[in-house]
Amino acid sequence: MIQLSDITVSYDGSRILRGVNLTVPEQGLVCLMGRNGVGKTTTLKAIMGLVRTDGGTIRLGTTDLTSMRTEERSRSGVGFVPQGRDIFPNLTVWENLKLSLVLHGPHEKGELDRVLELFPVLKEMLARKGGVLSGGQQQQLAIARALLTHPRVLLLDEPTEGIQPNIIDQIGEALIKIKQEGKISILLVEQYLDFCLTVGDRFYIMERGAIAEEGPIARLNDEKVRKLLTV
Repeated sequence: MIQLSDITVSYDGSRILRGVNLTVPEQGLVCLMGRNGVGKTTTLKAIMGLVRTDGGTIRLGTTDLTSMRTEERSRSGVGFVPQGRDIFPNLTVWENLKLSLVLHGPHEKGELDRVLELFPVLKEMLARKGGVLSGGQQQQLAIARALLTHPRVLLLDEPTEGIQPNIIDQIGEALIKIKQEGKISILLVEQYLDFCLTVGDRFYIMERGAIAEEGPIARLNDEKVRKLLTV
């Protein structure tokens, strides 16, 4: 579904990504892992066009995204939930969701019902301002809003960070349901190992701006964790 080939990115003359090759298959959930500062978030930003690539190609199916602007990539089917969630705190939950519906097509009740089924807590809070929600509820709202843009691939940047365990479980259940529906591929940047083992199909581990290990999630053994993930 989405394929990165030999992607390089530099900041202020320093090489951040060094020939990253990564594939998220149709209906797959791929976990991109690694210690802090190895280039995981930069990889997502490169896919979205939020940072300029020095070389390589990014393809979504048969579409070459490499030279597209961020908004063109979004319209092509790339959804992105960044760290910090970036909801509109002064808008209600309903207004946050409605904004995606307005920007990306006519109101589709079926799609709205679907995301409220995935995240039922939001249905109870439609009239509340986004800024008064807990961090976990804001994360659910951010994912729900991204789903209403009809993405073909969904990029999630550390969705469990700073979130209480019961909400992490709810987000994990929602991602598994999304995967089982078979309509959306997911690339998940995550440091919470148990979460990756629960929801993921495949993993990539980054080290110093490059892919150091990859494979089926079942091959993510203690040796790899100690070598590449333990601080």
